[in-house]
Amino acid sequence: MRIGQLLTLAALFLAIMANSQGEALFKAKCNTCHAVDKNSTGPWLKGVKAKWADAGEGELLYDWVRNSNSLIAGGKSKMALAIKDFSASEMPPQQASNEEVDQILDYVDNYAPPVKTAEVPGDPTQTEVELLPDYKGNLNIFYALGTLMIILLLAIILMSSSILSFVKSDLFKKKLRDQENLTKFLIIIISLGAAFVPGYSYGMGIPDPTNPAEVSYPWLLVEKVDLYILVGINLVLLMVVLYLRGLFNNFYYMVYPRKLKAAKPKQKRVVKILVDAVPLEEESSILMDHEYDGIRELDNNLPPWWVWGFYLTIVFAFVYLLYYHVFDGNTQKKEYDISIMKAQKEIDAYLKEAAMNVDESNVTLLNGQAALNSGKQIFEANCKVCHKDGSGDIGPNLTDKFWLYGNDIKTVFGTIKNGTSNGMPEHASKLNPIQLQEVASYVLSLKYIPGKEPQGKEFPAK
Repeated sequence: MRIGQLLTLAALFLAIMANSQGEALFKAKCNTCHAVDKNSTGPWLKGVKAKWADAGEGELLYDWVRNSNSLIAGGKSKMALAIKDFSASEMPPQQASNEEVDQILDYVDNYAPPVKTAEVPGDPTQTEVELLPDYKGNLNIFYALGTLMIILLLAIILMSSSILSFVKSDLFKKKLRDQENLTKFLIIIISLGAAFVPGYSYGMGIPDPTNPAEVSYPWLLVEKVDLYILVGINLVLLMVVLYLRGLFNNFYYMVYPRKLKAAKPKQKRVVKILVDAVPLEEESSILMDHEYDGIRELDNNLPPWWVWGFYLTIVFAFVYLLYYHVFDGNTQKKEYDISIMKAQKEIDAYLKEAAMNVDESNVTLLNGQAALNSGKQIFEANCKVCHKDGSGDIGPNLTDKFWLYGNDIKTVFGTIKNGTSNGMPEHASKLNPIQLQEVASYVLSLKYIPGKEPQGKEFPAK
C-alpha cells in the first residue's frame, strides 16, 4: 500500500513539474520581432506551421527559421517568397533544432492571452496581472487527484473486507458497537460533502467549438474550485483509510496479541530522543548473524531525529505542492512573469520612441517593399493632389532628373517635413518621422513618367 501511494505522489509531482520549453525558447529567440498574439515587426506565428504544411513545405519551414535569406535566394519555397516583403527588416538566422522550432510553434498555437486588470491605485509603476486559468495544467492535476481518489477508495474496500473477516465471531460484536458512532459520523461527513459538491462547482465544462478563443482548450475545463473539492474529498477519504487502518490494527492485535518485551534499563530521555541506541550491556541482543574477520554488526534503529526529519520533508513537500501548484500561491515564476511584462512595456516604449527619432541628420533610404507600399499610400493621401502620380501638376515632376532642392534622401525628407517658400506645405504636423521617411523613400523610387516640364537643376540619377 505504501509503495502504491509513493508511486502516485511521484507521478503527481512529475505531472505538475513537467513544463514546456516552448515559452522559454520563444522569449529567447523570437520575442524581439514577433508578438505571441498579433503582428509586430515580424508576422504573427499562430497557425504558421499548418500553413506551411498545407502548402507542402512543412520541412522547409525549419530551413526558413535557420536561414531565411538562403531559402529566399534558392527560390524553391513559395511561402518564403510570399512572406519576404512583410517587413523592411530581414529575419536573422536562428540556431534552433527541428524539435525546438516545433516547441516554439506549439506554444504560439496554444497560447492563451493573459487578462490584465487596472493599475494598482497610488502606484502607476505597479500592475496587477490576472492570468487566465491554466486548463491543461488543471486537467493534469485533476487526473492525478482522480487517480488518488480511486486508490483511496480501493484501499477502503480492501480494508473493509479485511475487517469483515474479523467481525464474524461474537468476540468482536462489542468492539464493533463501540466504533459504531464514529463510523456513522464519518458517513454523515462524506454524504454532506457529496451533497454540497454540485452547489459549489463552477467548472468541469466542455469548451465551445464555435468560439475561436476556446479551440485550443483541452476537452474538459477544470477550474481551481474543482481541484479544491477533489483535494477535500481525498482528505476525507484519507481520514477514512486511517480510521479503518486503526480499527484493523485493533482487531488484529485482539486475535494476535503483541509479545511483551523484557523491561530494559532506563536511558536518559535526551539520548533516547536523539539516537535511540541500545545500552552497551544489551548490545548482544541486537548483534546480527553475519560476521567478517571477527567483526559483527549491530542492528540499531535509525536515529529518531533523522526519521522525524525525513517525515517532515514529506509533509513539507506535500504542503508546498498544494500551496504553489494547486492553490496557485505567489510563486517566483508569477513574480517573474509580472516583472517581464513590465520590462516588455518599457522596451516597447523605448523602441517606439527610438524609431521616431528620425530627422534630416540620420534618415536613411528604405528599399523594403513593405516600407515602399506604406509610402505609396501616404503619397496618394497627401501628395497626389499636387503631384498626380509623380509626373507633376501644381507641383514639379518628381520622376525626372531635375530637382529644385536636391534628390538625396536627407534633402527630400527635409522638404516634405518642413515645406518650402514656393508653396510646398509642411507635413511634420500630419505625419510622424517614420511616415516621412517612407514617403520620401517612395518618391525616390519612382520611375520616369512624362509630365510637367523640368524645373530646377539636373542631378545624377537616383
